[in-house]
Amino acid sequence: MKPAAFSYHRAHDVADAVGLLTELAAAGGDPKVIAGGQSLMPMMTFRLARPSALVDLGPLRRVPSMAAISSDGDQLTLGALVTHHAVETAALPDGFGVLSRAMRWVGHLPIRSRGTVAGSLVHGDATAEWCLLALLLDAVVVTEGPGGRREIPAAEMFHGFYATAVEPDEVVVAVRFTRPAPHAALAEFARRHGDFAIVDAAVALDVAGDTVTGGRVVLGGAAPAPVRVAEAEAVLARGGPAGDALFAEVAAAAAAAIDPPDDAQTTAAYRRRLTRTLVADACREAAGGAR
Repeated sequence: MKPAAFSYHRAHDVADAVGLLTELAAAGGDPKVIAGGQSLMPMMTFRLARPSALVDLGPLRRVPSMAAISSDGDQLTLGALVTHHAVETAALPDGFGVLSRAMRWVGHLPIRSRGTVAGSLVHGDATAEWCLLALLLDAVVVTEGPGGRREIPAAEMFHGFYATAVEPDEVVVAVRFTRPAPHAALAEFARRHGDFAIVDAAVALDVAGDTVTGGRVVLGGAAPAPVRVAEAEAVLARGGPAGDALFAEVAAAAAAAIDPPDDAQTTAAYRRRLTRTLVADACREAAGGAR
């Protein structure tokens, strides 16, 4: 198939992009921002998305902040046009290494080389690695719109199937990660390498020596949006020696807490089984990093 007809516009800076989006929407259109295009273009090809216009942010790569990776104390900031591969190959500060390690799960190298972090977050796929990592590390999505700059905490970002808090006339300019997690990991299962995950799990452990004192568990593929699992986190908060017994209890709590969908890919029961396996795997990998 081919995309439905659309008009194409190149933005020269962020203000120009916001102006184009506002103008096109006011004229009755449904414009979309395109950066790497690795999510939007396939949906357009199958006519799952039919924007009336595309506003291309490609020229903004020459704006240093839009493609920069920078750190300030316990925070890591990624410009809106930073690619998955740039994160994969970057020497990130302590506490943010899980971002680089998780990139091995994102598609294939050509996709990672063009797709952007911000684009993945705005796309809002419930199994997208960046959506889970945003919740795990308390990301803040920074946008620019007609009303000025706005900051959206990850906890308020994801509203459901491919629905996020970013407004149609806003442009993401940066993503800031505010919670370092030295002992964190992401695990997922897909039918083939590079396919979309059926279920994925991200875990961050708080550890003291060989003892777990708390942590976070985030799941994708268990609901219309990525979710933190309070029941699994409660098990981590009770604490205990880092080992298979504790991790099995955390995984069982996560699997019992969710109400995953039955769909064309698989059954709800299988998603629960995957959840149990992947949460335990992520816990073990995170704990191994602790040691």
